[in-house]
Amino acid sequence: MRFLLVFAGLLIACDEEAAPRLTQAQLQDPATCAECHPAHVREWSGSMHAYASEDPIFLAIEARGQAETQGALGDFCVQCHAPLAHRLGLVQTAADLASLPAHLQGVTCAFCHQVDAIEGSHNNPLRLALDGVMRGGIQNPVDNSAHASAWSPLHDRKSLESSALCGTCHDIFLDTGVHLERTFAEWQESLYSSDDPLQQNTCGRCHMTGRPGAVAPGAPSRRVHDHRMPAVDVALTPFPERDDQRAAVQRLLDGALTSEICVIERQGGAEVEYYLENVAAGHAFPSGATLDREVWVELIAEVDGAPIYTSGVVADDQALKTLDDPDLWRLGSKGFDENGNETHDFWEVHRLESELLPAPVTLDPFAPDYVNVHVPRRYRIPSDAPLDRISTRVRLRPMALDILDGLVADGYLDPAIRAAMPTFTLGGTVLAWTREAAVLRISPLSGREALCVP
Repeated sequence: MRFLLVFAGLLIACDEEAAPRLTQAQLQDPATCAECHPAHVREWSGSMHAYASEDPIFLAIEARGQAETQGALGDFCVQCHAPLAHRLGLVQTAADLASLPAHLQGVTCAFCHQVDAIEGSHNNPLRLALDGVMRGGIQNPVDNSAHASAWSPLHDRKSLESSALCGTCHDIFLDTGVHLERTFAEWQESLYSSDDPLQQNTCGRCHMTGRPGAVAPGAPSRRVHDHRMPAVDVALTPFPERDDQRAAVQRLLDGALTSEICVIERQGGAEVEYYLENVAAGHAFPSGATLDREVWVELIAEVDGAPIYTSGVVADDQALKTLDDPDLWRLGSKGFDENGNETHDFWEVHRLESELLPAPVTLDPFAPDYVNVHVPRRYRIPSDAPLDRISTRVRLRPMALDILDGLVADGYLDPAIRAAMPTFTLGGTVLAWTREAAVLRISPLSGREALCVP
């Protein structure tokens, strides 16, 4: 009887008696999905998947790339930023997006939930069934009037296969053979892709947190998943759920890294060893568009309450590249063209050099593939008096300000977008060293006695 009541409620909610199942064209519109899945669509509406086709930075970089390559860039960008429209043959470049209805732009419900196979490892090799069946992570979906439903391991975040559904869109290869974005490969190389259930973790478990709830009105209570999918990038123009999106990004960043400070005092100053550890990213940190991101360490040493040494201190609206700081610890990548000149334009990149915080590969320090994720950097600080405080934090911008300055100067980007770029502080790295809080131990870097916090 209970099942019948629930089933009847679902039929009423989706009005089975009044209409046949939705057409393929109707399923392509997220507004249709919202009739039965309002929470999921609301969350998705503020995601970077929804924003992918209208992101002004994407549009600016794509426009510059098309101009500088005389159109040779082709559909390289839109195959990921408007994948459903691309598969339907409606777009070849971002210039075509303006003529598309909004529901075919971005990475939509219909694109992700109609994937039935993966036919490669990078650059969006997902195969669409386009058969009216919406696939998901519920193993025994309830029949409904809107569409046929099916469980798929590619959509079940408990399955390691589900990471390929996300990851193969987030690994990008250039025609030059350069592996430009490596998020999926980094996860595959880490212990999180292990068959050991005590170690493994999937993309969905971090970026699509679960909660109890009904997947649609009248359906039984299940474990449903957040469709905000926060990571690093954020909307920079008025957009649904914008504040909620940034809060979700901040929460994710706050738990990604931890830090430690060790001080070795000596005559004429001190050696400061600062350690960062990637404890929760699930891949390297930063990841994705590492050529464009700004991630750096801010360190301030004080004597008697006054700064005597700083590194990485910039205003939130100041480009990091303007800082004259030989000690700056910046994480990310540098690209080089075929002549060895540094370039930020990905279509010119023939070689990439990266300094990233690795994800753990194994917990066994004696294993041949062991990687030490406790990464140090040494600062030598001259001082006539003993240091009494050192404060540190890691800061992050989704896109480097000097790149945005170049797009603005060349007329591809509104200066207001540059002004809207946030600077995040990673909560897990905010640390203050004082003599009172420090403990004496052997430092991992130098093997000498040091005063360490935490």
